[in-house]
Amino acid sequence: MNNEYDYAMERRLHSLDPELHRRFTESVFGLQHILSNYLLIFPTFTDHTELHSLNVIDFCNKIIGSQLEKLNADEIYSLLMGCYFHDTGMGIRESDFEEFSKQIDFGDYFETHSRDCIPDIVRDFHNEYSGLFLQKYSALFDIPSEVHLKAIIQISRGHRKTDLFDEKEYPIALPLENGNTICCPYLSALIRLADEIDVAAGRNLSFLYDSETLTNEKDIIEFGKHEAIKEVVVLDDKFVLNIDTNDDFVYNNIEKMAVKMQKTVDECNRAVTGRTPYTITQKKIELRRI
Repeated sequence: MNNEYDYAMERRLHSLDPELHRRFTESVFGLQHILSNYLLIFPTFTDHTELHSLNVIDFCNKIIGSQLEKLNADEIYSLLMGCYFHDTGMGIRESDFEEFSKQIDFGDYFETHSRDCIPDIVRDFHNEYSGLFLQKYSALFDIPSEVHLKAIIQISRGHRKTDLFDEKEYPIALPLENGNTICCPYLSALIRLADEIDVAAGRNLSFLYDSETLTNEKDIIEFGKHEAIKEVVVLDDKFVLNIDTNDDFVYNNIEKMAVKMQKTVDECNRAVTGRTPYTITQKKIELRRI
């Protein structure tokens, strides 16, 4: 677990707009219990509590770097809220699952997946369930405007799968009444990258999980990878995964995961470079055996 958070966005938000900072911190307090509900559906899954949200925020801080000064208070608030809301869909109630499922475009998903396997459906579309959860319960979180709500929903959804080139869904400059705008594709690319690289051993918290009790092959493989990745380092030009394992099976699975991660890095770089005034300087995933 990363114990060296610098809270750059939180401090910047407090400096620029103490009222937005208050709204954010009060929302976090209410979300802590909601986020832990995912354990009811995924008791052996990797951490999706507020601790994961903190890691995602910390990685966002590192990826943003000096560009933080270019972000206005509304963008920082929306990104921080998105980081905390992006996995709320993992722990939705059965009644919300049924209600939200009627609003999701599953495409041809059920041609190869059973409608009865709710955990699989939730996991594969949890970004959409997160967005719908926020839409339904937004009044509980003192969100200042419908524009902020739209931005937070899109950023939450945008942590996976969505098309960051879609100008309607991810406008470059979502306007607010105060004259500020929110750059949805950049903020969504940040959270997508940050979520993608939160794969180090600290995410499998010893007080939540006992890896020796796992029986599902997929869970065993996932935990093996996480336990072997001791640290993810964000450098100016790349993300480095420090790996400690002599098990070739585990290492080969990490290599396969790194290919998927590189695709995400490439997609986010294309969206940000092609559509926004910002840049993501990290261009590659590198594996290092330690």
